[in-house]
Amino acid sequence: MAEKVLVTGGAGYIGSHCVVELIEAGYQPVVVDDFSNAVRGEGDVPESIRRIEKFMDTSIEFHELDLLDRPGLEKIFKKHSFSAVMHFAGLKAVGESVEQPLRYYRVNLTASMNLLEVMQAYRVHNLVFSSSATVYGDPQHLPIDEQHPVGGCTNPYGKTKFFIEEMIKDHCKAEKVAIGRRECLNVFGNDYDTIDGTGVRDYIHVVDLAKGHIAALKKLKDDCGCKVYNLGTGRGYSVLQMVKAMEKASGKEIAYKVAPRRGGDIASCYADPRLAEEELGWKAKFDLDRMCEDLWRWQSKNPTGFSNGTAS
Repeated sequence: MAEKVLVTGGAGYIGSHCVVELIEAGYQPVVVDDFSNAVRGEGDVPESIRRIEKFMDTSIEFHELDLLDRPGLEKIFKKHSFSAVMHFAGLKAVGESVEQPLRYYRVNLTASMNLLEVMQAYRVHNLVFSSSATVYGDPQHLPIDEQHPVGGCTNPYGKTKFFIEEMIKDHCKAEKVAIGRRECLNVFGNDYDTIDGTGVRDYIHVVDLAKGHIAALKKLKDDCGCKVYNLGTGRGYSVLQMVKAMEKASGKEIAYKVAPRRGGDIASCYADPRLAEEELGWKAKFDLDRMCEDLWRWQSKNPTGFSNGTAS
């Protein structure tokens, strides 16, 4: 019988792609999501999950659930025997976190704490947590490897990811177990010390990212303990380079305006993914053009699938 994997935030952009990869890898995903970043479809099932079921000719168990609802979470764990959990759920906007820090701390940290405690109660020890490069803060060197210091976060969103990583590490020690929705795109800042003044990030194809999470899930079978892997292309692209690539993919001119720098942002951030290649056998395969083509195709089918129209 296929191993069951709980996917939190599994109806979102990254989570839903990981659900596809889980199915293709022979796992049985059970998805929970509160529709914060998902489109509601027929029968109160996310449209992204409906499409996966149709495309892959399968059925996927889905529960509408906010991880702040601990009794509801416990009910799902009582029903299933999970071999692992993949944790994507949480608030995720840098700028919004600067404006609403307490909301980010309450939602992201409390939800993750609930999840870890329920996992402990039901003896589920395998967890793949989707963190963020924001835990590294303003990089001391580029590309960023896994030995780069963490914790110098420049925004509350990054701090929540860092705190969750710390919770997971401490828990492991204690357990001893190894389309456009806006008329104009906002580009926050064009005076950074980068190729064109706009922020540089490591943009990665969502399928590459999903496959990286599956590789991490499989690595847990080696009793590897608490490990950190950077998933990225190893190359940074600026926001304006990304805009040009999206214009090419969509065949449309993307209107944008330069806004003041956003609190908590940094100039450049991109990963050194060599450890993931060495230990997970994973490497990003798709280039920027292919990523933008597929992103545009997905967004065209999910016109309300994104919560904002901003770029750092």
